[in-house]
Amino acid sequence: MIIAIPSFALLYPLDEIINPSMTLKVIEYQWYWSYAYSDSSNPENAFNFDSYMKSEEDLTLGNFRLLEVENRIVLPTKIYIQLLVTTADILHSWAVPSLGIKVDACPGRLN
Repeated sequence: MIIAIPSFALLYPLDEIINPSMTLKVIEYQWYWSYAYSDSSNPENAFNFDSYMKSEEDLTLGNFRLLEVENRIVLPTKIYIQLLVTTADILHSWAVPSLGIKVDACPGRLN
């Protein structure tokens, strides 16, 4: 009971369904990520792009090897965003460590 009662206060808000203002679909391929921004009111108007890792020759001072990409993802603040993560071929994880977000990408599953 000591553990259960405080847990309910944390689990209840996680199960709350909120209508997102925006949806971001993330598809992992073996050597790059594909992103699709879409407005929840009109999903046909999606903006798609691919994000590849930078080669070592293209890195500048302050860039991290094997972590820098050519096209970074940019998200608005103070709105609800639905994040859909999947993979085309192998297991991966999509993460934003500074926000405490990590989502596993499994083949054939939409997380």
